[in-house]
Amino acid sequence: MSDKKKKSNANIDTVDSSSSYEVASQYKLMWWKFKKHKAAMIAVPVLIIMYLICMCCEFFAPALPLERYKDYKDTAPTRIHLWDDDGNFVGPFVYGLERYTDPYTFRKSYVESDQIIKLGFFVRGSEYGVFGSNLKWDVHFFGVKLPEGEEPGGHNVFFLMGTDSLGRDVFSRILSGGRISLSFCLVSVAFTVIIGLTLGGLSGYLGGVVDTIVQRAIDLIMSIPGIPMWMALAAALPSTMSNLKKYFLMSLIMSLIGWTGLARVTRGKLLSLREEDFVIAARMCGSSHMRVIFKHMLPSFLSYIIVSVTGSIPGTILGETTLSFLGLGLQAPTVSWGTLLQDCQTVDSMAATPWLMFPALFIIVSVLCFCFMGDGLRDAADPYK
Repeated sequence: MSDKKKKSNANIDTVDSSSSYEVASQYKLMWWKFKKHKAAMIAVPVLIIMYLICMCCEFFAPALPLERYKDYKDTAPTRIHLWDDDGNFVGPFVYGLERYTDPYTFRKSYVESDQIIKLGFFVRGSEYGVFGSNLKWDVHFFGVKLPEGEEPGGHNVFFLMGTDSLGRDVFSRILSGGRISLSFCLVSVAFTVIIGLTLGGLSGYLGGVVDTIVQRAIDLIMSIPGIPMWMALAAALPSTMSNLKKYFLMSLIMSLIGWTGLARVTRGKLLSLREEDFVIAARMCGSSHMRVIFKHMLPSFLSYIIVSVTGSIPGTILGETTLSFLGLGLQAPTVSWGTLLQDCQTVDSMAATPWLMFPALFIIVSVLCFCFMGDGLRDAADPYK
């Protein structure tokens, strides 16, 4: 082999496809651009952890969401200790609780006693069905180490975020409510994408009468304020309807209101693409209208669709929380972050039991994480900029 060919091959070998912008694919460039967004790189793992924990909330929660501790109503969050009063390292533990009545206000509260209650991981607790099945298990990720032979629900208790007025553990209910609220936004956004892409695609691709009807329907829906329309449609649902049916109907209601923005942008994109050469070639090959739209035209601006979907999730979470908070959405005994905040509708309750506002903290964190992830996807949508 000549020296000239050796130098040419050496130059080719130095091009690393995993690190060279010239030969990397578009998705590789999008990933590199997304990694530069520090807030998004933090938000994605946080969201993944939140979803995983809420999916297995019975395992990660120290108690069941509907389990009541009748002797510990409106209990403040329990402080975790590592050293006892003598300075000896004991490990994670909490002190027992004793009821105390204020002699002036007659308000009942709980103070720490001398009893040491040790905490641990993978402890025995209340039985629950694994993923809603008939398979029962009583192991929890963390909680109180119960003495041998003692059943859960006694006086060896631990409340990470306190209890409500019925003696139910707030932290366990927040994890259970997260499974409803976080899955609700995904179901609603899925309906939104299906409706928005279908109607917007048909409007932009076919034009004519179809375009006129769809656009006038969009104008009508967008002219009505969103929250009052949500409230009106949610209030129209029968009160005797099961919570599962109400869950899906509320998702559909939010989708019927939120699809307009995606449909309008999809229409504009398809209007500019329907005369392109690859679209004309697909039609000449005998492809149906739906195949041309979903197989050839929509993938050409998939990055925008991903950004639009991600950006609409926070609004869906806040919409479900608002309706449930106002009593027009999901109702007890179904647990969601919105239903948990119903206990904080008065100033007196917030002043006496401020720990009942913890669900709002989880809502803020999840919404911020989705917003940060949407910002990162928006910056990475066009990696060539």
